[in-house]
Amino acid sequence: MPRAPLKPCGQPGCGRLVTSGKCDVHRRESVRQYEAQPERRAVKSLYATKRWQDLRVLVLRTNPLCVECRKVDRLTAAEHVDHIKPHCGDESLFFDFDNLQGLCKPCHSRKTAKEDGGFGNRRKVGV
Repeated sequence: MPRAPLKPCGQPGCGRLVTSGKCDVHRRESVRQYEAQPERRAVKSLYATKRWQDLRVLVLRTNPLCVECRKVDRLTAAEHVDHIKPHCGDESLFFDFDNLQGLCKPCHSRKTAKEDGGFGNRRKVGV
């Protein structure tokens, strides 16, 4: 099967050829810069709390199947606990059981990319 032609890295001034997006060096740098943002570090620390870990287990025990897959009569194990409405650092929304759902990895990746600006989408603020 033929492959798509390679394109230049999306980082201005970089001439490396890639299949899409940025080269490995600039992709890692973008992730490092994103993770270094102070507000990102604060939110990320919430995921390490015992409260979140216990709540995550409860959500997956209560709803072990992917919510999105069930909508199309597909039975897939939920692997990720997703915030239905993005919490944007609001702890009450972050820990709200009614704002959580179980999703499989592909469904969670799709939803996150759509909300966080992946795949060329604009980042949604305060959804």
